[in-house]
Amino acid sequence: MNDRVMMKGNEAIAEAAVQAGCRCFFGYPITPQNEIPEYMSKRLPEVGGVFLQAESEVSAINMVYGAAGTGVRVMTSSSSPGISLKQEGISYLVGAELPCVIVNIVRGGPGLGSIQPAQSDYFQATRGGGHGDYNLCVFAPGTVQEAVELTQRAFDVADKYRTPVMVLGDGIIGQMMEPVRMPEYKMPQLPEKSWAATGWTEGCGRPRAVINSLYIQAAACEKHNLNIYNKMNELAKQELLFDTQMMEDADFAVVAYGTTARIALSSVRRLRAAGHKVGLIRPITLWPFPSAYIGQAAQKVKGMLAVEMSLGQMVEDVRLAANGACPVGFFGRTGGVIPGVNEIAEKVLAMKEGL
Repeated sequence: MNDRVMMKGNEAIAEAAVQAGCRCFFGYPITPQNEIPEYMSKRLPEVGGVFLQAESEVSAINMVYGAAGTGVRVMTSSSSPGISLKQEGISYLVGAELPCVIVNIVRGGPGLGSIQPAQSDYFQATRGGGHGDYNLCVFAPGTVQEAVELTQRAFDVADKYRTPVMVLGDGIIGQMMEPVRMPEYKMPQLPEKSWAATGWTEGCGRPRAVINSLYIQAAACEKHNLNIYNKMNELAKQELLFDTQMMEDADFAVVAYGTTARIALSSVRRLRAAGHKVGLIRPITLWPFPSAYIGQAAQKVKGMLAVEMSLGQMVEDVRLAANGACPVGFFGRTGGVIPGVNEIAEKVLAMKEGL
């Protein structure tokens, strides 16, 4: 697939996973991500892989645990309430240091909420989501093309650090169609999976592989947790991604991610055309978060506005990063309502006038 083709976001994510060597998928239907398992149900058998629709999200994530324990590349996908059901299993995957990719195409909540796009799973994604001390690396694509590239990168990061990785999109990313070029995937140099449980016999030349997250002794559990913590600190240094637009001379910054950042960029361009020096900061990894850059930018601009499809979640990280260096405002819509270009521009102007 070297030529650009029109693809729906969900299907592009699924094909990107197959191209990256994903050979197992376990999931359960929920809107607006259903095209991912539908696509995988047809595509994986064509490449010798396994697709299985589990009886529940809880079953699906535990099937991921089993497959990941053998060292194969495995993925699951769901949308907000389904991801909530997977959280215990995700925590177990982290504890057992098992690589996998989890896709969340976010819908409005809480509860069953709506089937419209939202970004209200930010807290859940960036704070781990399940029990225990951990974080997930979280990629937030802003286009279908970027969703393809970040899905493939997610598999590499998962294998490199032996950890689950999340691709966090919203219903717009999942459902819209855009021209996509499927890049030729090349496996990077990654550590050998000597830890994988692939069978053992006397005299085979390697120790038994034991997949486990239970440490009865407190000191042993602490040592294990610190190992995971140090590993994630290294991931945070090496895998941080963000993008900026027109920040060189900006005296005000808008911070947004995913498809909301595309809308915000249109607002920024409109404000620029009217003579306002406004720039955009777009986190691509939500964890790790570009705190250092935002902190530096906060010392140069007069104010910042966080824009989200939620009632205010990422804004907390922006305020922590700014550390009081400038005022940080918030504008958001919730329940599946999408912020408008004019609404964002008006909020920026109102905030600038009040500074």
